[in-house]
Amino acid sequence: MHLMKTLLAATALVAVMGGSVYAKQLVFCSEASPAHFDPGPTTGGNDFDASSRTIYDRLVEFEHGGTAVIPGLAESWEVSADGLVYTFKLRSGVKFHTTPYFTPTRDLNADDVIFSLERQWKEDNPWNKYLEGISWDYFQGMDMPKFLKSVEKGADDLTVVITLNEPNAPMIANLGMDFASIVSKEYADQLLAKNDPAALADFSNKPVGTGAFVFVDYQTDAVIRYQAFADYWRGKVALDDLIFAITTDPAVRAQKLKAGECDIMSYPAPADVAGLQDDANLQVMEQEGLNIGYMSYNTTIAPMDNANVRKALSMAINKTAIVDAVYEGAGQVAKNLIPPTMWSYDDAIVDTTYDPEAAKKMLADAGVSGLTLDLWAMPVSRPYNPNAQRVAELIQADWAAVGVTANIVTYEWTEYRERGKQKDRPGAFQIGWTGDNGDPDNFFATLFSCSAIGVSNYSSWCNDDFEKTIQDAKKVSDQAERTALYTKAQEIFKAEEPAMTIAHSKVFMPMNKRVMGYTMDPLGIHRFDNVDVTE
Repeated sequence: MHLMKTLLAATALVAVMGGSVYAKQLVFCSEASPAHFDPGPTTGGNDFDASSRTIYDRLVEFEHGGTAVIPGLAESWEVSADGLVYTFKLRSGVKFHTTPYFTPTRDLNADDVIFSLERQWKEDNPWNKYLEGISWDYFQGMDMPKFLKSVEKGADDLTVVITLNEPNAPMIANLGMDFASIVSKEYADQLLAKNDPAALADFSNKPVGTGAFVFVDYQTDAVIRYQAFADYWRGKVALDDLIFAITTDPAVRAQKLKAGECDIMSYPAPADVAGLQDDANLQVMEQEGLNIGYMSYNTTIAPMDNANVRKALSMAINKTAIVDAVYEGAGQVAKNLIPPTMWSYDDAIVDTTYDPEAAKKMLADAGVSGLTLDLWAMPVSRPYNPNAQRVAELIQADWAAVGVTANIVTYEWTEYRERGKQKDRPGAFQIGWTGDNGDPDNFFATLFSCSAIGVSNYSSWCNDDFEKTIQDAKKVSDQAERTALYTKAQEIFKAEEPAMTIAHSKVFMPMNKRVMGYTMDPLGIHRFDNVDVTE
């Protein structure tokens, strides 16, 4: 509490041009600590909020409040008729941040773009393994190594040419995602020249970007501080200071918001929404989320390598009861991997029916009795699952009714995800997803392609028919053709049940009425470059 009072006192008067004004400060009560500040190898929304959407930019961006792609660091681009060559024209005069630990000597150029992609792609790049245990999950999960043929400088220092091995319809949208954030090659070269492995970690702990906010400091598990970048290429934003107050308990976040200790909070507990809506000092935005909460079965470990066993386990679970108890009117039962608001959603799919007696018979027919499973529960609230522990308890009771014993396990959020993607991870794993770019490929391929096993395919599921279908869908640009293929993918997914789809949720964003200009984003992004505050 004393720390927050100190931070809020930072709105002290500052002298400007002989007068006095209040520095404009916004405090965001975020839900979890970032793993670090390099968006390339991270995967969590909390990681991206703290890095890629504050410190960095990308070649292309998504419009505020939508999924349309707009120019970013690339002011324009062209795609060849065969869909293989993408030529980007970079903006002139884009500055990197000047910090106590780095002073740039040049503006953004093609070298930075090439480095930003090649460090994730080429194993002989000195930055490919610069952190212990590093993995480029999004780069791998989006199949970038398969599609990329070359990333080269074009006719001048402000031209980048990306050549593909085969057409990839979502490529432009993919380059707007967080993993494709553009970092400083000059800063990386400076650190590498120190010839000290320990110095390389500064790249993730002392970040440098071109974004709207400059990193100031991080008090581990407590506070992240940023300042507005005066030389931002779009022009300095309205805020002067941005503070992330890391607050893992949603009830405490709500209390802090009501007490004026933060201006915006992430992911309120459903039970707290009504009280927040009734507070005269607050406004609560809401929208349908582009998300899915689900539970992955490890399909490589018996007896869950049997689709009938997986379907029986799902059939034993009362999803309606889960949504009623946990989402409290802010969610709907999910029958498909993609949400109903996304194009190609197949409403004709018939969901797995809750039928404990049929589930018991299916398990018996499969020769399964006395089954004991690990049931993983996330330690944090997410938009797609506000209380995974409670969900686990309800599933545990449902499974007990059909003779299945569930042992609930959990870990700290970053460790939870790392352990979850291990190919030999036992049991059923609660996780979820908020779309990154508005394309169905971002759900199907990122979460359940063969190449995503060990990365973001927590089911370790590789199905030849499903794989061919989603890969074929990348090669055509006609949306009707792609929809037909994604319809087939949804049918295969439901028949094979590599995961039990639980719910799609509504997302709420409570904030003080002094906050102006904030836009809710269907991609689950928290951005503050368009935000202002009144005093």
